[in-house]
Amino acid sequence: MSDNQHQPHQNPYPYGQQPYDPYAQPQQQPPQAHQPYPPQPQQPYGYEGYDGYEDYHGYAGQAAHEQSHGQPQPSAPYGQDAYAAPAPAAHQPQAAAYGPAHGTTATAEPAPADAPPAAPAAPAAPLKPNQLARAEGRSPIIPPGIQPAALTAVLALLLALAAPVARPLLAVPVVLLQAVTAAGWFRLNGMWPARQGIALAFLGGVATDVGLLTTPREDAPLVALGTLGVWCLLVIVLQLRNRSSADERMYALTAGLTSSALAVLASGHLAADPNAVVVGAAAVALAVLVRALPLPGPVTLVLGLLAGAGGGLAAAQLTGMGTAGALLGLAAGGCALIGLRVASYDYPSKFVHMTAGVALPLALAAPAVYVLGRALG
Repeated sequence: MSDNQHQPHQNPYPYGQQPYDPYAQPQQQPPQAHQPYPPQPQQPYGYEGYDGYEDYHGYAGQAAHEQSHGQPQPSAPYGQDAYAAPAPAAHQPQAAAYGPAHGTTATAEPAPADAPPAAPAAPAAPLKPNQLARAEGRSPIIPPGIQPAALTAVLALLLALAAPVARPLLAVPVVLLQAVTAAGWFRLNGMWPARQGIALAFLGGVATDVGLLTTPREDAPLVALGTLGVWCLLVIVLQLRNRSSADERMYALTAGLTSSALAVLASGHLAADPNAVVVGAAAVALAVLVRALPLPGPVTLVLGLLAGAGGGLAAAQLTGMGTAGALLGLAAGGCALIGLRVASYDYPSKFVHMTAGVALPLALAAPAVYVLGRALG
């Protein structure tokens, strides 16, 4: 201890140590220091040990530190534990601050950010009439109302005006009827958008129209059945490309076949007698308008049938069909009310009412107009 009291004032580098030269090779490192150092068991706290390998790393860290600062640093005096608890705490800020100089990357923990305030809940959109009826548990039957009935009456008026003129002119409202029928049926079945199915069904109706315009009226059933058979095959081929589940493919197949059949049936107005088309259109228009009145359901049903018969009889007096027009009007009005009932099923939306609710009454009345027109004419 007497030597330690006098030597620190004479030489700051005890035991012959010299200031470290950053451009000189360390002399104290034995050759075997480059060998992998076997792990040593952890020493108890306060153990003062000295090892050449550890001293080499101390000199390496000291050399890099001196090189970055440009001035030498004296080594720790003898007897001071370099691995004691206070030492790492003193060098940790330097290691973090001068991490790039030692070949390491300094990382900083991100500061905790305050959680953003919760966004205010958006006001709920008002429910549509069909959604409100479903939520309240009311009947799934929702009649289309007066607006679709008025559109049906307008389309029936176009048919009645074009039928006595010429068949090509009659084809214009018939094609419009087929387009609305194809779109409305798919939407009624909850399949939207179904562009390929709607387009295929519509083209089936147009193909039937072309066949009817190029053949005599007597061949209308053959043309309709032939077109329907070909289109059924096309619908099946279309569904073979569908990658959905088996249930969804079957559902799409039935919807496509039914929509194609309805489009073909709507072309019956082209094949029917012009006088029968006028009577049937008048009956359908009056039946749907009376059915849309704000009266109890059974009352409007009876009044709709009577209005159809009366409208048919009135139109028959103008066309020369006589009293047979009442029977034709009653049948056409009944088919129109069936179409309205179908378009009212399963909580239909406004779009369903404006498509299927408009087209189905006239589309379903076409076979009755054709058959009874030939039988009574």
